[in-house]
Amino acid sequence: MDTTQTGSIASVETKSSWRKSDTMWMLGLYGTAIGAGVLFLPINAGVGGLIPLLIMAVLAFPMTYFAHRGLTRFVLSGKNPGEDITEVVEEHFGIGAGKIITLLYFFAIYPILLVYSVAITNTVDSFITHQLGMVSPPRVVLSLILIVGMMTIVRFGEQMIVKAMSILVFPFVIALMLLALYLIPNWTGAVFDTLSLSSTPATGSGLWMTLWLAIPVMVFSFNHSPIISSFAVAKREEYGDGAEKKCSRILAFAHIMMVLTVMFFVFSCVLSLSPANLAEAKAQNISILSYLANHFNAPVIAWMAPIIAMVAITKSFLGHYLGAREGFNGLVIKTLRGKGKSIEINKLNRITAIFMLITTWIVATLNPSILGMIETLGGPIIAMILFLMPMYAIQKVPAMRKYSGHISNVFVVIMGLIAISAIFYSLFG
Repeated sequence: MDTTQTGSIASVETKSSWRKSDTMWMLGLYGTAIGAGVLFLPINAGVGGLIPLLIMAVLAFPMTYFAHRGLTRFVLSGKNPGEDITEVVEEHFGIGAGKIITLLYFFAIYPILLVYSVAITNTVDSFITHQLGMVSPPRVVLSLILIVGMMTIVRFGEQMIVKAMSILVFPFVIALMLLALYLIPNWTGAVFDTLSLSSTPATGSGLWMTLWLAIPVMVFSFNHSPIISSFAVAKREEYGDGAEKKCSRILAFAHIMMVLTVMFFVFSCVLSLSPANLAEAKAQNISILSYLANHFNAPVIAWMAPIIAMVAITKSFLGHYLGAREGFNGLVIKTLRGKGKSIEINKLNRITAIFMLITTWIVATLNPSILGMIETLGGPIIAMILFLMPMYAIQKVPAMRKYSGHISNVFVVIMGLIAISAIFYSLFG
């Protein structure tokens, strides 16, 4: 009896203790969320003035944490361990709805992968010509080398992807923090002139209008829904019934890290520039790093900017690849199942990798200008899957009923509806 008791105590300790794999996933979640979008966040968030920025800083943690925790719980609510989001959707909502949501899930993430393939090619090409002073290589060759390089990491499997992302996080965070500290001597009081509750000078819009349109920017700057399903499945295999508590803890640490580092960077940038400068940067459609380098005539920033961007894009590409692969695999599996057939998962992963390699290479070579539009159109789908679907499941699915009755659920639904409505307004308003 004593032995049994000791064994159960040991297993509880093992479940509650923090493992190396937990740190890797925490950094992996951070790595997926904090990508190239952060380099535009100070412009989009700060252009409205100080009050919307302060409100957004307060909302950042609860908005991202509760939403991603809801999606993690949704994936964990599947009957069988190893079920990813595409399988859990089918289990809870039926085959027809499962196919539709899997299709939407794929088309919400896959275009972002295409965006990153173009972004990495443009960034490296710009770095070669401007910083290194060399002749621009043929785009078709450069894009192939870069995408094959990132896909090589993918070939080593999920653990290698997460490990690579967790390693890449460190230079990114260090560079971001050094830059934020580097800007401190340039802080001015110009942003405090925007302390108005009626309208925001740079945009001319009312406070609530500015805040409403800024919410989607926050949602997608901290979004790491593409990696959530892989994260939940991996932790369920590792911790079994204790996975939900462990996932919530890992998510909390990842989000605290995200909010503190990103908001410090955002505030440092905003305090260094006037609202008019931020409006000018928005009009030029360049990242905050490019604008700062030009504005302060600082070679340090001019050199750091492309390197930070390259690391950011690579991290986010790898994280989004996991989600895009999951969606593509789900579509193939469901189509074959409908015909009474099946496919071995390693073979399917190879087919998916070839499809991703060819399509991202073609798009990166062609460099189309419609990518921003594609990314924006994917926005409402991501918001629906991340904010609304898990909350709907809490009301409708018996396995998730235990999470009902919390005020955080109402908060997530409201934020989701605000984000979706603001995206549609931005597109068609």
